[in-house]
Amino acid sequence: MHVIGGTASTSLAERISRELGNAPFAIPFTKRFPDGEMYVRVGGRFEGEDVVVVQSTRTDQDLVELLLLEDAVREAGARRVFVVVPYLGYARQDRRFFPGEPVSARTFCRHLELDADVVVTVDLHSSQTLTHFSKPAFEASGIPAIARLLRERPIDLLVSPDQGGVDRARRMAQLLDKPWFALQKKRLDSEHVELSLPSTLPVAIEGKQVVIVDDVISTGGTIVEAAKLLKKRNVAGISAACTHGLFLRDAFERIKAVADEVYSTDTLGNPAEKASVAPDIAQILLRESSA
Repeated sequence: MHVIGGTASTSLAERISRELGNAPFAIPFTKRFPDGEMYVRVGGRFEGEDVVVVQSTRTDQDLVELLLLEDAVREAGARRVFVVVPYLGYARQDRRFFPGEPVSARTFCRHLELDADVVVTVDLHSSQTLTHFSKPAFEASGIPAIARLLRERPIDLLVSPDQGGVDRARRMAQLLDKPWFALQKKRLDSEHVELSLPSTLPVAIEGKQVVIVDDVISTGGTIVEAAKLLKKRNVAGISAACTHGLFLRDAFERIKAVADEVYSTDTLGNPAEKASVAPDIAQILLRESSA
């Protein structure tokens, strides 16, 4: 099995290659033509080989690069192509909210699988997105990676910033054997929320080391408000943890102003990247490659 790391996921791809028993790892050559179009070339031939292409699609350019890489390894004779998309862009538009809109998640799935035999992604906005693939598609979880990191940190309590993250907080609490609860959230607009504590708490939170757990941190507004609310209850310390750290604009700095630590996995390069999903992705790849 060979591993190709796209420009959006080079470091993670190298970690995956190590988890696959030091599988051959390569970085493709890429450049831009004067008109802005991308040029991609993979080195060598892959006749009869399984090839893993790793590339998050945070931007439109990342997506174009991934599609070109898939075609390039097919042209190079790959027997099977395993496409790993650690962060799947456009996945949050997983339904039509207003007439005339596309279902962007479905569109991405249809195109990503054209030259793929198996697709692996991490912590989708909704697991229902997997139903848009007609080929085998799997969702790795970032929860074990964060749990492996938090086991080495002093924590007493896990908090989900909203009811949508209940399953995530519950699973991590089970892995760490810690209590948890979810805040009540009312969204005011795309960047502002109003949070409140639930009517009953599993434990007293005063003096506790608390970790706020989410799947994606974008603008950081929810995390900041959650941290402020918890500080009013005199917790001893606050950390924030997520799978996908987008940290748009000054989000990271705003969170660091109210939290002691910020942790994310390596699905996207960012200053909070401290946990790796490589073992969890590699486990799926090894299972499917032997199927």
